Amino acid sequence: MQKVPMLAEGYEKLTADLKALREERPRIVEAIEEARAHGDLSENAEYHAAKERQGQVEAQISDLEDKTSRAQIIDPATLSGDKVVFGATVTVLDEDDQPLTYQIVGQAESDAKRGRVSYESPLARALIGKSKGDEVEVTVPSGEKFYLIDKIEFK
Repeated sequence: MQKVPMLAEGYEKLTADLKALREERPRIVEAIEEARAHGDLSENAEYHAAKERQGQVEAQISDLEDKTSRAQIIDPATLSGDKVVFGATVTVLDEDDQPLTYQIVGQAESDAKRGRVSYESPLARALIGKSKGDEVEVTVPSGEKFYLIDKIEFK
């Protein structure tokens, strides 16, 4: 069973989402029962919508239960070293020597607007294992991007 690395914040988000979905279950059952009471199920849009939502919720619950059971919670403050690893905050210089800062996080925490990239993203995969001063080439939809690793922090 492969572990899923994530920060504590991501784990908390997953468990909160899981709790909310579990709380939605009884409301869906009620909606199905209410729609069933309307009679003919073959042309009952409310019934079909409720059943479809039930399937979506159950699939999401199953996915979240799987992720939380395999979670490997990593605290970046406990990490150190001179190589980029999961949880590291990396400052890179782009081709115009403009600094860009990214933290390598799990899928649940990724948020490009906040500079948080998933460890599975092309940028993070290119950075992981590299050291300060290394040049990194990343293939993105718009072409090739080159970065120079300027700083690696664990906070």
